[in-house]
Amino acid sequence: MNQPNGSGLDALRMLAQVPARTWKVFTICLIGVTFANLDHSLFTFVLTEISEEFGWSVVERGRYIAITFIISGLLVTQVGVLTDRIGRRRTLLGATLLTPIFVAAMAWAPNTLILLALRTLGFGAAGAQSPITVTTVIEESPSRLRGLFSGVLQIGFPLGFFLASLVVPFIYATWGWRYTFLLALLFLPYGWIIYRYLQEPEAWLKVRDARKATNSNQPTTRDIFAPVYRRRTILLFIGQFLSVFAFGATILLTAYFRESKGWDAQLAIQTVGLSFGVGAFGYIAAAFVGEFITSRRNTIVIWCILGGLAFAAMIWLTNSYTQILLAFCTMTFFFYGSYAVIATFIAENFPPELRATATTFSGALAVNLGFGLGPLALSEIIPIAGWEWGFTWSAIVPVILAGVIFLALKPVPR
Repeated sequence: MNQPNGSGLDALRMLAQVPARTWKVFTICLIGVTFANLDHSLFTFVLTEISEEFGWSVVERGRYIAITFIISGLLVTQVGVLTDRIGRRRTLLGATLLTPIFVAAMAWAPNTLILLALRTLGFGAAGAQSPITVTTVIEESPSRLRGLFSGVLQIGFPLGFFLASLVVPFIYATWGWRYTFLLALLFLPYGWIIYRYLQEPEAWLKVRDARKATNSNQPTTRDIFAPVYRRRTILLFIGQFLSVFAFGATILLTAYFRESKGWDAQLAIQTVGLSFGVGAFGYIAAAFVGEFITSRRNTIVIWCILGGLAFAAMIWLTNSYTQILLAFCTMTFFFYGSYAVIATFIAENFPPELRATATTFSGALAVNLGFGLGPLALSEIIPIAGWEWGFTWSAIVPVILAGVIFLALKPVPR
């Protein structure tokens, strides 16, 4: 097994030598992906109000969520192919400008059909930013630190939820749930930052020039199913799907705390936001462990299993608010933190000319399908067996199985 060697001092020495351009690209991508996930979180925080306004049952709510994620996932795969064809900067700029427009428009959605259409387009644009930024950061980072940079980049997911939780309760209490979606418009000008300061990675420019010189075919999704890549493409897809199937079920945690535990909206939103803030440290820890202590493959397995066990403890063994909060924060630390390593592990399994295509298929498509089908499974189980068994079968079991799937893959040599 290929084990990385290093220590905290080694990491500090290497970080001190990182070029300014790498830091600039990383910062631009981190802020952008944080904004994208903040926009995504707005829908999840007010699901109870949306369901009441449009008359959705628990089962209908799960089905609608599934539809939006599945369709947006299919859209994202094509964005990945486009990214490998026309470049990282242009596709990221387009996704950054479209996300807040579609999300903010949900404030005026008059019916279920229009709301779901806007949600699909909004999350499709937001979801596309993850594989684009991962690919960009990996290609702009020193090879020995690419896992650390691309892994820490994933804290944009919990940070977006955490920052939204600080503002959404005030907007909700003051103006109502619809106005929470207008928060997305504050980040529309960030597109100018990307346009002005982000450059195309040299690795992609070299591939583009070589393709032009040899008149090579443009990459397609079919290429990642060539014999040399087929097994890893499929296993990475299944592992990512199962882990995010579990993550998807947790979209309904705010609703769970409100509808099962009887908490008010402010307490539920703030608790979920706080746990996500703590979870950001799990992303950083996973990225560090995967880069300097053991392989990324092993880190994924450990984080998935520990996250599943912590989730089980929260659902079945806690009673008081303090117990729930402690178990919840432990769960987010490992449960979500595994994604910091999964995203990098997927990207580094493929060469630059296929990296964005592969990360959108085995990564983003699997993410969207998981995010859609996880809540659907949970919503189908709740009326039959209750919230606890719903989370057990739709979140705890899948995330542990994901860890087992990743064991079947080989660690990527440094």
